[in-house]
Amino acid sequence: MKTTKSKTKATKQITEQDSAKLKELFVDGLKDIYWAEKNLAKALVKLSKNATSEELKSAFELHTEQTQQHAATLEQVFEIVGEKAQAKKCAAMEGLIEEANEIIESTEKGTMVRDCGLIMAAQKVEHYEIASYGTLRNIARTLGYEEAATLLQQTLDQEGETDHILTELAESYVNEEASAE
Repeated sequence: MKTTKSKTKATKQITEQDSAKLKELFVDGLKDIYWAEKNLAKALVKLSKNATSEELKSAFELHTEQTQQHAATLEQVFEIVGEKAQAKKCAAMEGLIEEANEIIESTEKGTMVRDCGLIMAAQKVEHYEIASYGTLRNIARTLGYEEAATLLQQTLDQEGETDHILTELAESYVNEEASAE
């Protein structure tokens, strides 16, 4: 019986009131990730300056540029849904950036151990962004904002690529060299 009730709820028509509540949640999520992207762009500069390997520095520099573009893309999404682009402090990103700063403070400059820690911190950020963009894309689709969903998917794809690059760096040499220090 529970299955039938769940299916009934899942397939019911979205009312205007439901849609307004969902849009409010969606816009709140956009504000959150907008703040996250703007602050991450600054943090990535610091990560790049503190990375040991040139490959990791380059990855952080590339992602800094992408992150700035992500903020611009979010501004487009706000426009599509008829809202002003505003940032709302993202406690999760603030904590993740602080964690990255702690890794910098607690590891020795010029070591692969630091790079390993920076990759760990950066991947936590990527996974947060992947979860955020995936959820926002799904809500955009539900609300009928297909153009916004497409833009959010493009950013989601880029976040996934960045996560993959970080994994490749860790697995190809960073972790191994860190273990030998």
